[in-house]
This record gives sequence, C-alpha cells and structure tokens, in this order.
Amino acid sequence: MTCRWIPVGCVLTMAGTGSEMDSCSVISSHTENRKLFYNFRNPDFSILNPRFTFTVPKYQMVAGIYDIMSHILEQYLSGTDDNTSDYIAEGLMRSLIVSSRKANVNPEDYEARSNIMWTATWALNTLIDRAKATDWMVHMLGQAVAAYTDATHGHTLAAVSGAYYRLLISKSPDAVQKFKRLAISVWNVSAEGKTDEQIAMEGLETMEQWMRELGLAMNITDCGAKPELIEGMADACPICQGGYYILNRDEVVKVLKDSL
Repeated sequence: MTCRWIPVGCVLTMAGTGSEMDSCSVISSHTENRKLFYNFRNPDFSILNPRFTFTVPKYQMVAGIYDIMSHILEQYLSGTDDNTSDYIAEGLMRSLIVSSRKANVNPEDYEARSNIMWTATWALNTLIDRAKATDWMVHMLGQAVAAYTDATHGHTLAAVSGAYYRLLISKSPDAVQKFKRLAISVWNVSAEGKTDEQIAMEGLETMEQWMRELGLAMNITDCGAKPELIEGMADACPICQGGYYILNRDEVVKVLKDSL
C-alpha cells in the first residue's frame, strides 16, 4: 500500500491492496537483517478510490490480496468459543476469494477492486479481533524471510503459510477443529465420510490451489531464501503467544526448512 498521511488524521490511499485503516508500520533494518515493528494511531478516516489500484502490477496486487487473507486468518485462527467475529471473518474471506479471481482476470474490474479494498479495511481495523487472542505467527515468519531477502511481503506470507498451518494441525486439536470449520465454511469442502483431520487438510489444500491460481510464491526459495540463511531467519523471528500452539526456536527452523 502507498499512502500519504494527512495531519488531521486522514489516510488517502493510492494503491489500496493491503490495509487502509490500521496503526501498524514495519521498517527494514538491512544492517541488522531485522524487521522493526511500530504502532502509531489509527487514521480518523480514510479516502479510498479503487480506480487508483488499477495500475498496480499484478505481482503486487496478488501479494496485497494474500496479505488481506493472512490478516483475517491471523485473527480467525485463535480461540475456541462461538464468536461473532469469526462469522464476520468467514464472510470477508468468501468475498475476497470471489473478488480476487475476478481481479486476477481483469485488474480493472471496478466492483472486484472496490470489494477487495473494502475487505482490506475490515480485515485490519480491529473489527474482527474483538474477543480474540489472535496468532500473527505467519507474519513473524514472513517478515523474518523478508528481512534476509527483501522479498515482497504478501509473497513471503504465502511462502510460509502451508508449512506453519500443517504444523498447527499436527500439534493442536483446537487447530484441527478451526481448520475444519474454515474448510467447510469458506472453502466449501464436503465433510461426508472424512475425519476431522482430513477435512482440515483438504481445506488447506484447496486454499493452496487458490494461491497458485493467483500466482503467489509457494515457497521461500522463490522469495530468494537459501538454506544457509535459515538460522539467521529463525533468530530474526519473534515468537507470538496467541495462537493454538506456541513454537520454540527449533520448530521455527523446521517451518522455514519445510518452506524451502
């Protein structure tokens, strides 16, 4: 996203495929191979024009689309209660899937681009994190990769998601149940005759088919990572505490190696 901050608390969005109303900023430290995170204030309002997104290169567009999906999943993949926030998140993901496919065929589809922009706003303006612990481990892993490769953010998220989500499913019964719900409610996976784990994995595989369809990076090698960088990336990766399973450093290394 490219934006201009206005003193009165407005953000005027020019590209608009990431998030439009959040307080987060990330700065690269190339000397330290670290991504530094800062929180400022949310804008009081934002001015969004989907037409300004038409000329964003497709590589960047699909990166932004996956960043939106990842923002939603980082919040959705936590908690075990029947939470209204999760139902909102499911609707946002379904809308994003439909609009992303249309925009991937025709980047100047105004309806698709406006829906993507609107979904981006709700994905990270704190609406769907109400009563949620939230995870954010995919973002930490992706940022660690980017700290060493300078690869595009959304593509690094896509590249580490599969390995991390498979680890979650293998480690946490609560994660199995949430991925099962995701598979059925968002990816239209049939539950008939399948175990919970099979449903969860089929949902993940269906999501990965959508990611390939968009043209996202599916491994960190495609993002410029090399095996000899893994240890440094692990050192650059903060450990989040809010998800279904808390990684240790060896597991961070494993996820990164499985993502090569």
